[in-house]
Amino acid sequence: MDIATRVYNHRWKLDPIVRSLIDTDFYKLLMCQSVFTNHPHTQVTFSLINRATHIPLAELIDEGELREQLDHIRALSLSRGESTFLRGNMFYGKRQMFRPDFMEWFEGFSLPPYHLERVGDQYELTFEGRWCEAMLWEIPALAVLMELRSRAVLGRLKRFELQVLYARAMTRLWEKIKRLQGIEGLRIADFGTRRRHSFLWQDWCVQAMIEGLGVRFAGTSNCLIAMRREVEAIGTNAHELPMVYAALADTDAELATAPYQVLADWQAEHSGNLRVILPDTFGSRTFLDRAPDWLSDWTGMRIDSGDPAAGAEMAIDWWQSRGQDPREKLVIFSDGLDVDKIAELHRQFAGRVKVSFGWGTLLTNDFRGFTPDDGLAPFSLVCKAVAANGRPTVKLSDNPNKAMGPAPEIARYREVFDTAAQTPQEVVV
Repeated sequence: MDIATRVYNHRWKLDPIVRSLIDTDFYKLLMCQSVFTNHPHTQVTFSLINRATHIPLAELIDEGELREQLDHIRALSLSRGESTFLRGNMFYGKRQMFRPDFMEWFEGFSLPPYHLERVGDQYELTFEGRWCEAMLWEIPALAVLMELRSRAVLGRLKRFELQVLYARAMTRLWEKIKRLQGIEGLRIADFGTRRRHSFLWQDWCVQAMIEGLGVRFAGTSNCLIAMRREVEAIGTNAHELPMVYAALADTDAELATAPYQVLADWQAEHSGNLRVILPDTFGSRTFLDRAPDWLSDWTGMRIDSGDPAAGAEMAIDWWQSRGQDPREKLVIFSDGLDVDKIAELHRQFAGRVKVSFGWGTLLTNDFRGFTPDDGLAPFSLVCKAVAANGRPTVKLSDNPNKAMGPAPEIARYREVFDTAAQTPQEVVV
């Protein structure tokens, strides 16, 4: 496929940004099933948050074009082939990952309405409704905004400029893959859906990883690409679950136990490599110090904020303190990774734990330096649950630069979770 020519003709109606309800991350579907079961009536609001406020999305992206793409997504429904894939495929060694009652609901599902308004040079984009419905807007909404921004920049380029740009991007990625080939025992997956350059580019990146890394490439978080390229769909759970569970707590005591209730519900449904702890929503240190002993039996831990090496050391110390052998445990690094950091972390922890990597934005959206104003450089755009049943949500993270929520609630959560002073880390993606 000639990506540059396809991009040059991107106005084709046949080339929408999001082309399937399963053009999303696998963990969203796993979490959706959990929410469908455990919190079917909870009302949630999701909101777009542009952490890179210097990028004026409302000036770059035409509102009418944005609405056209969002309306197209609302018209999507699950195809027969996609339903068969979800019902019949084996995920994480389990033949029927998605229950019949959930699949019957999902087969008749379409996304709820959205609210879009321009505020200054940014867009206010929100989604409200039942948690299991509104949550499925997160990934496609981010994909649309990221790709429309890419199209706005690429629209200034001529055909041969596009050819050269994509040739340079392909060369850069292949050079990264060649470096990864030298890491013995590497296990790495594509986690790049939410802030990808485009669907076509993510699909190309996955194919390059398949060819270049073979069995060292564990799979992709993107369900549609996993189905089409016949690779594993990868993902477990995310910060959304503890954020909403915590917001639903009526007392500080319930708030303190909410992150563990999330994992108790998850454990009732999943086993094996799906039992991966994400400890940093309200601060990893307190989470691990207060964690019930049964959590130490889980398969592994994902490190998604703060200093990744410090996070892995904390996990190793915690497993040892609970009588577990860290060499039998899995650590997944997934925060802002690129090749140098992947190589460094693998050298530091291989043999001490089972090491795996979720490579995101700098796999599927590394066009840095390819335009004069660096207008294609990736930036930090998120879509988060900001309220549940009318109560604000909070995220503290292990990086204070990623904290979100009303200031009084952040202060309350820091007190309840005894969150110690944290070292700010630059948020690139």
